[in-house]
Formats: sequence, structure tokens, C-alpha cells
Amino acid sequence: MAASTVLFTIILLFLGLSDSSVQVQSLSFGINYGQIANNLPSPSRVAVLLQSLNVSRVKLYDADPNVLQAFANSEVDFIIGLGNEYLQSMSTDPLKAQSWIQQHVQPHLPQTKITCINVGNEVLGGTDTQLWSYLLPAMQSVYRALVNLGLSKQVAVTTAHSLTILGNSYPPSSGSFRQDLAQYIQPILSFHSQVNSPFLINAYPYFAYKDNPGEVSIEYVLFQPNSGMVDSVTNLHYDNMLDAQIDAVYSAIKVMGHSDIEVRISETGWPSKGDANEAGATPENAGIYNGNLMRKIEEKKGTPAKTQVPIDIYVFALFNEDLKPGPASERNYGLYYPNGHIHLQFSEPSHCVHIIMCLLELIYSVNFLGGVRHADRSNMKNS
Repeated sequence: MAASTVLFTIILLFLGLSDSSVQVQSLSFGINYGQIANNLPSPSRVAVLLQSLNVSRVKLYDADPNVLQAFANSEVDFIIGLGNEYLQSMSTDPLKAQSWIQQHVQPHLPQTKITCINVGNEVLGGTDTQLWSYLLPAMQSVYRALVNLGLSKQVAVTTAHSLTILGNSYPPSSGSFRQDLAQYIQPILSFHSQVNSPFLINAYPYFAYKDNPGEVSIEYVLFQPNSGMVDSVTNLHYDNMLDAQIDAVYSAIKVMGHSDIEVRISETGWPSKGDANEAGATPENAGIYNGNLMRKIEEKKGTPAKTQVPIDIYVFALFNEDLKPGPASERNYGLYYPNGHIHLQFSEPSHCVHIIMCLLELIYSVNFLGGVRHADRSNMKNS
């Protein structure tokens, strides 16, 4: 019997013996697949790894045709990225938006499930004020091109923001956007409401801890037991910072007159390594954060202010990216080493998640790193 068959049988036995692991079997989460590195496995190998882990959604920062082809005929939904460098041209020339979609999206449909285009990344949180004015027109051009091509019902249009767009986030019920960004955010929210697309935020409790480790509770940012905080306006209790950040964004959106827009987390994670001045960037903390984050996803719960809306999360990130610029932490958010082995050891209470991930990691290693490759594996195309 092939080694992969034996391991798969072990997994099935484990799932049959544990009630809690039945939930893990159906656990569905998204992950960010960045590629600013020179040591990553091929997209075809990544496709097998992610399907083994039951990752049902992937977010790219571009529209890499090799990745999109590798995931053809899979059940994985893709958010693809249209970089900030395209915003100016697409804001003034709708034909360029249509050409981009015809070149980067249409050739992969319907084999690859591209469900969203992320137009720009953290534009309003950046310092290039010229880009601020290009963002919404570019989003509108992409959306109109999708309408013209008959794709607007299956491919959404959005953009991802950093939390620096908030002018106030405490307490969560008093969340508001920065005044200098209001003229840009208001029409963007109207766009989201009109086309029914989500508002994406990149939320990192790690940054709050790093900037002020003496005052921010490590337990509060790592989802560990703590006294938490009570919103003095709503009397809602928060036992972790991520929930508070999400609800602060919902409050800011409400101030702008909208209650019909869903907030989703396009990035969240914790670095396993950092520079000397990057407090908390350790393998232990990264394992705790991501392990507890997986548990939170598994529970399918909402935030204190949005209890009926399960949080929608894309974990950052799949691999470490050794060529990324900036502080050391930027290169050390990965859950996996490039060889497919688990980088972070997830802690309790997500132990069952960790066991299954380890077993699936072995399948990946045996079949692809050990030299055994099947030509027909889950109807996936090898790039």
C-alpha cells in the first residue's frame, strides 16, 4: 500500500474517533499566497498542499497565470490582485481595465474560480495622495469592464485597506475614519453598497502590541484568557483585539451612513521573527496567534457587535517571503517552509488542527518532495 494511502487512512481514523475533529475536517479558511521569494515550491505543488489542508480560498497579490492554471478544476476560490501601479491608467481609460481582464481573468474561467478582483492594496493607508484619487475610478472601470464582459455576477470588485485609515478605534463603537480620507472613503462605500461587494481590511493586532508592549496585553492580542475590555457605550465585552478592530471598522462605516456592507479580513497574522525592536515576534507567539485564530474560524462566530455574521478571514501568509523589503518581520509571517513542512507549531486549544496538518504535511512530502508524482491527482493541471 502506498505511503500516502496509509497516512490518509490514519487521518480518516483520527477523524472518526474525535467529535471535535469532524469540525476541522470541514474547516474552511482563506490564505494569502505571496511570492516575493526565490525559494518557493512550484504552483502545482502548492495547489496540492492547499487542497490537502482544505484551504478553500486563496488571495494573490497579482494574477499569476502559472498559479491560476495550477488550480484549474479545483474548488478553490481566488481573489486576484491588480497592483497599485495600474490605478492611474485604469482610472482614466476604461478600455485598459477591460483589456487587463481579457488578458488575466477570462483565459482562466471557468476552470479556475476567480471570484474577486482586489484593485490596489492599502492605497488610502499610504502616503501617495495622488493614488487616493485614482482608486475609486479604477475600481469603477474594472467593474464596468466586468459588466461589459458578462462577468459582474461572478467576479466582485473591492480593495484592501490597512487599519491606518481609522482616525479612532477605541472604544469599538466610536470607530471612525480619518477626516482627511472621508472624501475618498464615502464614495467607495457607496460603490460597495451598489455592487454588493465586501469592505476588506488588513488587521494585525501584532502591530498594536509591537508599538506599545508595555500597555497592550499580550493575552488580549493572542486570544488567550484575559479580563478584556468593556465598550463604555454599548457595554459589549471584548476578549481579543481582532474583534475590537473589526467592530471599530463596522462603526466607522455606520458613521458614513451604511449598515449593509460586510467587513472581511483580507490579512491577519503574526511574525515568527523580527528585528530587535519588534517586540513579540517569536515562533511561540506566532504559533499561539495562528492556532487560536484557526480555532476562532472553526467556531464560526461573529464579533460582539455582529454576533450573527461569522468572521471571514484570509490568514497571512502561506510561506515566508525572503525577498520582501522592510523589517525582518515582513519576511517571517509564513505558516509553512518552502518544502511544505509546518513552520509554526500551533498550540492548544487547536491541537486537533495541528495533528491533521502534520499528517497532511507528510502526504505532501511523500508524494512531491520524495519523488512520487502522480500524473492525475485530483484533476489538477501541473504547471
